[in-house]
Amino acid sequence: MESIIIGYDVISLKDGTPMPKQTASNFKSTVFACYRGYITQGIVNNLSPLFFVIYQTHFHISYGLISALILCNFVTQVVTDVLAVRYVDRIGYRRAAVLAHFLAFFGLMMMGVLPNVLPAPYIGLVIATIINGVGGGLIEVIISPIVESCPGDAKASAMSLLHSFYCWGQVGVVLVTTLLLRLIGEDLWFVIPALWSLLPFYNLFRFLKVPLMPTVPEDERIPLKKLFVSKIFLVAMLLMLCAGASELAMSQWSSLFAERALGVSKVVGDLMGPCLFAVFMGIGRTLYGIWGERIRLSRALALCAVLCILCYLGTALFQNPLLALLSCALCGFSVSLMWPGTFSLTAAAYPKGGTAMFGVLAVLGDIGCSTGPALMGAVSGAISSSAAVQNAFPGLTADQLGLKSGMLFCILFPALILLGIFLLNRFRRRDAESAENTAHL
Repeated sequence: MESIIIGYDVISLKDGTPMPKQTASNFKSTVFACYRGYITQGIVNNLSPLFFVIYQTHFHISYGLISALILCNFVTQVVTDVLAVRYVDRIGYRRAAVLAHFLAFFGLMMMGVLPNVLPAPYIGLVIATIINGVGGGLIEVIISPIVESCPGDAKASAMSLLHSFYCWGQVGVVLVTTLLLRLIGEDLWFVIPALWSLLPFYNLFRFLKVPLMPTVPEDERIPLKKLFVSKIFLVAMLLMLCAGASELAMSQWSSLFAERALGVSKVVGDLMGPCLFAVFMGIGRTLYGIWGERIRLSRALALCAVLCILCYLGTALFQNPLLALLSCALCGFSVSLMWPGTFSLTAAAYPKGGTAMFGVLAVLGDIGCSTGPALMGAVSGAISSSAAVQNAFPGLTADQLGLKSGMLFCILFPALILLGIFLLNRFRRRDAESAENTAHL
């Protein structure tokens, strides 16, 4: 039955009779489907790296080609985000969600099948990576606005809790896949992607049935041109860029940092580095999802930025490896609110922004996820190869000096978030005062 929504009252277009009022309880199944969607994204983004060693031993794939595979995934997701900005509002949430989960299901299946049946296994991995990248990119763009559109008052808490499921998906895929590889052996690795594909396959059918609020009509949607000249939106773009950089610079370099700069084993480095980082990030998002209504979002983001600065400082400067690894793990807690919090602040400022607005923010976040680790690596490489700097710190090896310097450089990202929150509050106060003066006139 065709219908329109006025507030949360649904009116039939056929006879004008009111349909049941939409409440938060009616959309629980929708929210749960979105939770599973973010777990799916955690799977498609983090499963393939767990097989990199297997790719090398079974298919003789070099480090360079594996790096190209990582780049392929990133580029695919960014291109998907850009295209979603243009088309998702036109095709609607339901079709986009079903398509995203089908691609995630199909991509995971092909990850295990294509390398074993194609003459060139690497081509099979590239095809599977592209399919997964499109599915994951679509999920990233559409799931947040779906939850934002659901009835309910605690929008920021709901957004934070939603994004926590990405973290739990990341932790789960690492632990379960590691266990399965031990149980069935590396020769049967291709069974594992097929097992993980069952989740998006199930969620595909859930999104065919769950209730969804309609996308913002085109004549009511704020044009992107108007958003791009808004100071508040420009600051939000900066926040997203730095949120992605703050998160990925630590999570992607923490394992190598633990091994080369702190001298711990790879197993300890992986568990105390990226794995515990993801756990703390999930805890932070879950806690805000439960108690976030009591906390002012901009203040919470500012506190997270300060904690993130302290964590990067501690990771770089603590001589005790345990304290340095604890700082690394706590960094996951500090960045937990940056990405979903920026989504919520922007959605509150522009409730008619539509999916395109979320897509633009996702593009900036993904760019930050790439540039943050890249800049960390560039600074580390430059310092470690500088003889003059090494002579000034004779007590450190080249690796230690370079990686610690890279960590110190990355303080720039949360510092810019802190500056962005200050500017955001200033612009909002100015707009409120302007509106109040206009009202008095």
